[in-house]
Amino acid sequence: MSFLKRLKEKFTTQSDSVSEKFKSGLEKTRTSFSTRVNDLVKRYRKVDEEFFEELEEILISADVGVHTVMELIDQLKDVSRTRNIQNTEDLKSAISETLAGMLHKGDQEGKLNLQTEGMSVILFVGVNGVGKTTTIGKLAHQLKQEGKSVLLAAGDTFRAGAIEQLEVWGQRAGVDVIKHQEGSDPAAVIYDSLKAAKSRNADVLLCDTAGRLQNKVNLMNELEKVKRVIEREVPGAPHEVLLVVDATTGQNAMNQAKTFSQSTNVTGLVLTKLDGTAKGGIVLGIRNELDIPVKFVGLGEKIDDLQVFDPDQFVYGLFSGLEDEEKAE
Repeated sequence: MSFLKRLKEKFTTQSDSVSEKFKSGLEKTRTSFSTRVNDLVKRYRKVDEEFFEELEEILISADVGVHTVMELIDQLKDVSRTRNIQNTEDLKSAISETLAGMLHKGDQEGKLNLQTEGMSVILFVGVNGVGKTTTIGKLAHQLKQEGKSVLLAAGDTFRAGAIEQLEVWGQRAGVDVIKHQEGSDPAAVIYDSLKAAKSRNADVLLCDTAGRLQNKVNLMNELEKVKRVIEREVPGAPHEVLLVVDATTGQNAMNQAKTFSQSTNVTGLVLTKLDGTAKGGIVLGIRNELDIPVKFVGLGEKIDDLQVFDPDQFVYGLFSGLEDEEKAE
């Protein structure tokens, strides 16, 4: 049984709602990427150098990233030689299997480092406009649904309306927000939030941070200051530093990920607005080049559209059209 068919079997026997969210959320990427792969397979019956060159172009246009594309193509050439694959139809499943293998780099995909005892502190970083505050609100809702006591820290005191936006999400999720006035010292907000979370025996504290100051150095210094306060008040914290990037910005998202990972100890990625782009390959590029696990992906605007990242679900959502054609043949 091919890899694609195994995925199909796996996800039709599980809860269909998550699979459907990945399928619908990746529709734009699937339409542009998988359709082009299918057309390529139909045009080239034999696996040769020209086939791989065109596949390379398709992957690059999906914003997978040149470095990762080269690695992928080399792996696929090895697979075709090792398995003696000569027909392009037989290579379709190998393409999806190789992509899944790249995303399965460790066991941290989609897993939050939540403490079994005591409070978990999660710090969110990222530039303005990527959906950081929205992600915090959606995660707060998710954690509360799991029965956890959650508190939000309005640490972005620089962006106009940021505190109010977090309060709106706090109301939607049914969790309290600790805040100061706009323009206050973010580290002081985080300090008060930590004290409040301790006194209320909160399970999880989600901390918003600024996404833009006068320059990059100032922003990174501010984040470092906030981190020091957290480390001092809760030894071992923050338990996660999640970088939020907007998938629709393609290679800009990659550049942001590089900048933040160089300056802060990023432990996981959240890719938002994946449903709004045809270039979902950026997930693969960032995961592979920066070796940072993907924890969540945004697949819609509703409060429950923040999905725990599952590499197999992602690949299934990306290739479900190809699997259907395999089935028909």
